[in-house]
Amino acid sequence: MANALRRLSKCGVAGFLPQVFSRHGPRTLPHLVCQQRNNSTSSKIKVDLDPSTGVAVMRMQSPPVNSLNLDLLTEFTTTLEKLEMDKGCRGVIITSSLPKIFSAGLDILEMYQTSPEHCGEFWRAVQEMWLKLYGSKLTTIAAINGSSPAGGCLLSISCDYRVMADNPRYSIGLNETLLGIVAPYWFKDTMANTVGHRTTELALALGRLYSAPEALKIGLVDELVPEDQVVTTAAQTMGKWLAIDENARQVTKAMMRKPTIDKLLSNREADVNNFVSFITQASVQKSLGMYLKMLKNRKG
Repeated sequence: MANALRRLSKCGVAGFLPQVFSRHGPRTLPHLVCQQRNNSTSSKIKVDLDPSTGVAVMRMQSPPVNSLNLDLLTEFTTTLEKLEMDKGCRGVIITSSLPKIFSAGLDILEMYQTSPEHCGEFWRAVQEMWLKLYGSKLTTIAAINGSSPAGGCLLSISCDYRVMADNPRYSIGLNETLLGIVAPYWFKDTMANTVGHRTTELALALGRLYSAPEALKIGLVDELVPEDQVVTTAAQTMGKWLAIDENARQVTKAMMRKPTIDKLLSNREADVNNFVSFITQASVQKSLGMYLKMLKNRKG
C-alpha cells in the first residue's frame, strides 16, 4: 500500500504545508550544452555548466512531476552549494527536463503517515533549500516550462528572475488553503516580496493558481515566451544580469533579502516544531489521506 501511495504521490502532489563578476554580454544557450563541465550523473538533477560564460543549467529530472521529496531537496541544495563554490560559475538557470511541469511541489508522502522525526528532517531540508536559493550569491533565473504550484512556486519566486512558458494551461501559485492548510510565513514573505502584500493576501486566502498570463499581470513571473524558447530566453537574460558589477549586484540582493532570511534563521527550530506539531495532527493526516485517495480515484 505504501509503495502504491508513493507512486501515486509522484503523479499529483503539491506542497501543502502548515503555518507555523567580470562583464559579459548576452549569450545563447547552445554553449551550455556543447561546452559543458561538471555534468551531473545524478538521477534527479542534471547540471550543464558552460565554462566560457560561467552559466550553469540545473534541470530537475524526477519523473513524473519533479515532486520535492527529501532526496530531491537534498540533492538540489548540495548541487547549488557546489556551483557556488565553483569559481567558474556566476549564474544558474533552474528548469525541468519534464514536459508540461516545472515542479508539482512538496511530496505529500514525506508528511503522510511518517514519524515526527522524519517530518522534522524533511522540513529542515525544505528550509535549507529555500535559504540556499533565496540567499544565493549567484544570479538565479527560473525557466518555468510548465505548471508550478505550491512548493514549485516557492522555488520559482526564490530566484532573481522568472521566465515562464506562454501557455494559459500552465499555472503557478501558493494554493495551500485549498487543502485546508496554511502556507508558512516565509513562503508568504517570499511571495509578498515579489508581488506585494495585498496581492499575496488575496492569493493565499483564496489558494489562487494563476495562469501564465495572469501571473505576468500581477508580477509573479517577469516574462512570457513560447514554450520552446524558455531556456534560451533565460540564458539571454542571464547575460544582462552578469553584465552588472558583481559586487554591487550581490550587495543589493543581500540588502533586499537579508531581513526575510534572518527571520527564518532566528526561528528555524521553532518553525520545524510548529510544522511537525501541525502535520502530525489526526485531522491534518486525514485531509492528506483524503487528498491521496482523490488522486487515486482520478487516476483510476
